[in-house]
Amino acid sequence: MFTLLIVIIVLSFIFDYINGFHDAANSIATIVSTKVLTPFQAVLWAAVFNFIAFFISKYLIGHFGIGETVSKWVDPHFITLQVLLAGISAAIIWNLITWWFGIPSSSSHTLMGGFIGAALAHAGALSADGHDVINYAKVIPTFLFIFLAPLIGLLIAFAITILIIHLCKRSNPYKAENWFKKLQLVSSAAFSIGHGGNDAQKVMGIIGAAVIYYEMQMGNPEYTMLAKTERFNHFVNDYWWVPISSFLAIGLGTLSGGWKIVKTMGTKITKVTPLEGVAAETAGAITLFLTEHFKIPVSTTHTITGSIIGVGATKRLSAVRWGVTVGLLWAWIITIPISAVMAAIIYYLVSLFF
Repeated sequence: MFTLLIVIIVLSFIFDYINGFHDAANSIATIVSTKVLTPFQAVLWAAVFNFIAFFISKYLIGHFGIGETVSKWVDPHFITLQVLLAGISAAIIWNLITWWFGIPSSSSHTLMGGFIGAALAHAGALSADGHDVINYAKVIPTFLFIFLAPLIGLLIAFAITILIIHLCKRSNPYKAENWFKKLQLVSSAAFSIGHGGNDAQKVMGIIGAAVIYYEMQMGNPEYTMLAKTERFNHFVNDYWWVPISSFLAIGLGTLSGGWKIVKTMGTKITKVTPLEGVAAETAGAITLFLTEHFKIPVSTTHTITGSIIGVGATKRLSAVRWGVTVGLLWAWIITIPISAVMAAIIYYLVSLFF
């Protein structure tokens, strides 16, 4: 059992690393497309702030609430190491497939689909005991924010862009553009902090669920005597190296870059100027900070996509390439069911050996 736990932890950090380069485009696509930074400078900038998010979550916000939410997507009665192994494996595979084809899918919902799909496969072999496999109180808000996060980002970006245009309408265009190029460094850093704070914690949730299950099976009184609501916080304090490693892994992944998705996000949805880049990244960062406050895991991909669309819509609706946008929406919709089916298949295969 201990070996299986180690495998899950290692795979979780691999997923975290992949998440970094898969979602690197979210925080640097606009800053690269407006030529404020070179691609390498941009990923280095984003990676640093991905890691800085650890200190903000721990010491400023004071909790890792998103990680706790992820650990509770599935009822504890249906969580096993085999379930978690299948779930994280499916998430890694789907992330690599979408990265290869340059599809900005959600790492968050890939993980949710994998976790739930494996748990449902596991529950299918058990007798009914009155427990729901899915913790709907935790899953439904995450699911709803597939649509709400980009909508919130869109509305905030639209409002910020209109406000900036109104305030700067008498400014010298050349000077204004230079100022907005400098401000993009700030807005990109803010979004990278939101990205790190949101996505690194998702891996913490999977590792937390695995560790709590293991400690409970081993009869560790520090966990068995705690209420369910207190176990995740105890895990964070006991395994203090997991949060640090999670934020470090996503930062290293971001440093590796994700150039195919950068191209889609930075140039294919709508043409982005420095002013619009500031508006999109600021709107995305605000959305991520709000959802982290309310402990709701959201997709950074969905959030920044909605923000970029909001910016494009201020010029005219035709400025947004809706064909590309509709294609992205389909990718978002199919992510959860495909990940769930893959995880269920992997669970059955894993069960043959463990």
